Amino acid sequence: MSNPKDIFNRLFKEIHPQDRLFPKSEKGIGDFESEEILNTNIYNVMLNRRSQRKFESKYVEDWKLDIIFAAADTAPTAGGFQGFEIFHIKNHDIKIKLVMAANNQPYVNAPVVLVFCMNPSRVKMKFPSDTLKKFSIQDATLAAAYAQLAAHSLGLSSIWIGMIDEIKVMEAIGTNLFPSSILCIGYPKKILQPKPKRTLSELIQVIE
Repeated sequence: MSNPKDIFNRLFKEIHPQDRLFPKSEKGIGDFESEEILNTNIYNVMLNRRSQRKFESKYVEDWKLDIIFAAADTAPTAGGFQGFEIFHIKNHDIKIKLVMAANNQPYVNAPVVLVFCMNPSRVKMKFPSDTLKKFSIQDATLAAAYAQLAAHSLGLSSIWIGMIDEIKVMEAIGTNLFPSSILCIGYPKKILQPKPKRTLSELIQVIE
């Protein structure tokens, strides 16, 4: 990437085809062997990602943040309306308030703190308000997950914070939007190995 700062233009603007990030043609799944698929970047990212609670006090480059935000922007959402907002918290005092709002988990005071909030007013669909809220929290959750995977692919680590006092979070960041999660990102102090997961036979319930 010759100029990472132009990530959004390269995603959506008309530029030289060789520099365009999106869209690009994809090979059919049948053109790959299973070994090749597992060695692609996305599978490596998913298989090796671990939650990290200890970060270096090191600045995270703006171009990496641009890519993380761009990844969140690509997440699937209800009707494509993107019923969520992201608050990028740089203020130290607000980070401390978020620590207290997150059951005093100290690692919430990370180099990068992102609060993902629901915004059901963006979902322009004719459904009851409860349904729109459900869509919105799903939108926010998917966006946070995409951001988390992008962070890992860039050599960063993260921790997803779900234990939060939503009202305190709203007061801390000055919004009337309901938060779904806090994503804390930074350079890891130690590379953690993936934990073993359930076997697929335990995970998947087949209904025939």
